[in-house]
Amino acid sequence: MSRVRPVCPANAPIAPRLETGIAPGLKTGYANSMIIHERAIRRGATRFPRFSLPCLLAFIFFSSPLVHSAETAPRQGTVSKFPCEEAEIAHYTAYHITKPIRIDGRLDEASWKAAPRSPRFIDVLSGKPTLHDTQAAIMWDDQNLYIGFWVEEPNVAATFTERNSPIYENNDVEVFIAGRDTYYEFEINALNTIYEAFFLWEDTYEKEGYSVVPQFKRSNPKVRPFNGVGFTTHPRGGRLGSWDWAFPGLKTAVHVDGTLNNAKDKDRGWTVELAFPWQGMKWLAKGDQQALPPRNDDVWRMDLSRFNQYKAPSPAKDSGGWFWSRHGIWDSHIPECFPYIRFSTNDVATAAKPR
Repeated sequence: MSRVRPVCPANAPIAPRLETGIAPGLKTGYANSMIIHERAIRRGATRFPRFSLPCLLAFIFFSSPLVHSAETAPRQGTVSKFPCEEAEIAHYTAYHITKPIRIDGRLDEASWKAAPRSPRFIDVLSGKPTLHDTQAAIMWDDQNLYIGFWVEEPNVAATFTERNSPIYENNDVEVFIAGRDTYYEFEINALNTIYEAFFLWEDTYEKEGYSVVPQFKRSNPKVRPFNGVGFTTHPRGGRLGSWDWAFPGLKTAVHVDGTLNNAKDKDRGWTVELAFPWQGMKWLAKGDQQALPPRNDDVWRMDLSRFNQYKAPSPAKDSGGWFWSRHGIWDSHIPECFPYIRFSTNDVATAAKPR
């Protein structure tokens, strides 16, 4: 049975409640809520006015979780708005480098050897181990974000050679980088052929100025509505996709440890090396004014994955999509499921190796 909250006299104000809960999504994520909390404390927002004794007691009583109404009480086992669980999302620290990296696909510099690698990728749906090993690492300097993939593959194959071909119809690896209001999709196959797309949430498309950018205008024939793949009920609503945007200054390279497109022998696999210039991320950083390059302890959301045109034999339930962090549905386009990437200004040589 619900209870009616008493009304205090106008001259006995009720203290404001400071919202510091962690909300899902990029817009009201953990980092933002903690910043708001810290700023509120500095402003003195947590200094409550004086109460009359009856109202003070009423405030304490009715603020208790035990008497919250059904509309506001947190329910145990509440279903997430997203198909991934917050507790399952991966966290990773990307370390700074000072020595130059040659983008040749080999990942043989000392920095790559020192960088922590992700765990072995898991199935995007089930989160279970996959047939072949896939790992990734992230590093950075003041000019670029660097991403490397190690892909175990007994038969390395690729067919597409033209940019923005449907690379997802080959075996590929993919990178998604999300800002608050936008995110970027990148795919690459073993022939070093790439596919790019840029996505913008409708709720900020006009008011944040994205609509005037030629590559993002609705009138552009390469810009069209997009509603996800398997998760088509995103709480944030609709978005636009632009297939007319190329990442400025992007460098890519692939190295095949074996023979490409030759099924008669057995290959070890392939490695991918990528350099994304920070200055090319201005439209990703715009929404929440992220620093470029990042500051120490800044956090971005990034998703790294691998798609195959084959599946593990039965009884394995292999979806063909292998991810750093499980999404729980056949859809890469859920920024709220992307791993948290924290940037450290410490040199990669100081990175602790996993035990």
